[in-house]
Amino acid sequence: MIVQPKIRGFICTTAHPVGCARHVQEQIAHVIKQGVVTGGPKKVLVIGASAGFGMASRIVAAFGSGAATFGVYFERPSDGKRTATAGWYNTAAFEAAAHAKGLYAKSVNGDAFSDEIKQQVVAALKKDLGQVDMVVYSLASPRRTHPKTGETFKSTLKPTKGTYTNKSMDFEKNEIIQVTLEQATPEDVDQTVQVMGGEDWQMWIELLKNENLLAPGCLTVAYSYIGPEVTQPIYRQGTIGAAKDHLEKTAHRLDKFMAQVGGRALVSVNKALVTQASSAIPFISLYIVLLMKDMKARGIHEGCIEQMDRLFRERLFNGRKLSDIPVDAEGRVRVDDWEVREDVQAEVKEVWKDISTQNVLANGDVAGYNKEFLKLFGFGYEDVNYDADVEIDVKIG
Repeated sequence: MIVQPKIRGFICTTAHPVGCARHVQEQIAHVIKQGVVTGGPKKVLVIGASAGFGMASRIVAAFGSGAATFGVYFERPSDGKRTATAGWYNTAAFEAAAHAKGLYAKSVNGDAFSDEIKQQVVAALKKDLGQVDMVVYSLASPRRTHPKTGETFKSTLKPTKGTYTNKSMDFEKNEIIQVTLEQATPEDVDQTVQVMGGEDWQMWIELLKNENLLAPGCLTVAYSYIGPEVTQPIYRQGTIGAAKDHLEKTAHRLDKFMAQVGGRALVSVNKALVTQASSAIPFISLYIVLLMKDMKARGIHEGCIEQMDRLFRERLFNGRKLSDIPVDAEGRVRVDDWEVREDVQAEVKEVWKDISTQNVLANGDVAGYNKEFLKLFGFGYEDVNYDADVEIDVKIG
């Protein structure tokens, strides 16, 4: 099949198997170039392992630390008529590269919220790896079916302090538009917390502990975001923010729980990046367009792989004790430090005031955003022939 990008709104409905492999190889090459992660993990479980921060974490663990990795994801294979999802092709490429390097790499595809998938992972770990010394929790899902009650929850993107209107970006027309979001109801907040909060992370960790699958000194990390003043009403003060607050409170509880195995549970606050999840959030995409322009000009722009490599290499490991991992006043690891620099935020805030359809191409990195977005689905690589016929039915493992 000849595969071209088909974009609907904030998602691409096709993925290119060769391009996705190219994207994975690009990330692997970056990690290898940085050298060995001193004192890094050796057996890693990544929950939400097929794209974004989860895939980048798996790559850093494997190719920076030589770790055996086990991934959990929910992706769709090709049915012969349509392509697989990008996460499917990413995983196939990663595991092929890991196996070629002599590294253990296996996965389970299914609903990580479910008891069934949790038990499959437990059985596989007991059979192959035994105790893990790191658990990365990086799930991004719009809905969750509770494994105990059977109730299905759906997350929303709404402010909690009144109706909110601000500028956003229409990438199909390259126009600045006004978007208005109605205030969330208490049910909206609760549903979003149920999907994106910390309950499932806690369920995973407690299960692994009960099954004796957490190694002494095990570290578990989940990912969060704070963001700038301009996005606070929709993000940190919105429904998503309520979920992130719950996630961070869960981290404090789990940190005490992990002490039973001499381990730790931490939340890492990462920077704003072009991911499948962030592209769905109004206002955030425009903010990223302006942020990328400024951070590239300062030589401090990072993508997912650069962020995760710095997290592992400079924050979590580097031969340090778990007790010496640097955290902020709320106990969070920060790798959004370059994004929230005063000079960066002052410039972005100033540009935001006057941004318009007429000047956004000059004052923002629209081309860079679009390029990063297409790469998520394997498109936009000059050394990939997108007019060539490719096999879309790719096997994993």
